[in-house]
Amino acid sequence: MLIIGIAGGTGSGKSTVARSVIHRLGSDKVTFISQDNYYKDHSYLSMSEREAINYDHPFAFDNELLIQHLLLLKEGQPAHAPVYDFTVHARSTVESVELKPNHIIILEGLHVLSDEKLREQLDIKVFVDTDPDVRILRRVLRDIEERGRTIQSIHQQYLATVKPMHEAFIEPSKKYADLIIPEGGENEVGIQLLAVLTEKYLTGDRTWGEA
Repeated sequence: MLIIGIAGGTGSGKSTVARSVIHRLGSDKVTFISQDNYYKDHSYLSMSEREAINYDHPFAFDNELLIQHLLLLKEGQPAHAPVYDFTVHARSTVESVELKPNHIIILEGLHVLSDEKLREQLDIKVFVDTDPDVRILRRVLRDIEERGRTIQSIHQQYLATVKPMHEAFIEPSKKYADLIIPEGGENEVGIQLLAVLTEKYLTGDRTWGEA
């Protein structure tokens, strides 16, 4: 099993890179995991208390559970990822996502490279590096269309947590990357390179990992 971690700032194109690689390899060979599913559950708090939480800090994620699930997959056992509802800042109590063991696991998320213990589970570490102005525009569209946010709340959150957390944790995690892909889904060469490395693994060719 090969585990690929894809990190990068909000709106950088991490999911696009992951989808492009999966399309090239074949969805039957890849299990995709979004770190977003592993936001800690705060359903016991009031809505106003949930809204005050810094969701852009690494501590917002339940990486212990995520690592447990990666270990289960490595052992050939399935796992069930939580489903997170961004509109109410809480996990679903009735839904989960079944994760099946596979040749390739792709884990995508803001802080995939920020946590040392999580990094230890990764065979290939990727950072998607995209200009801040492009990233914030993508986030605005996503948060309005998919998460029911207002432009005022997006603006406030960006200045209060998104930008400072990116500078404090996400950008520094780039130094741990084996491969940096500028401009995310627009970088066909970078995506193709990652897909080729992965395909070599699937065929049993490990020469890419030699010095």
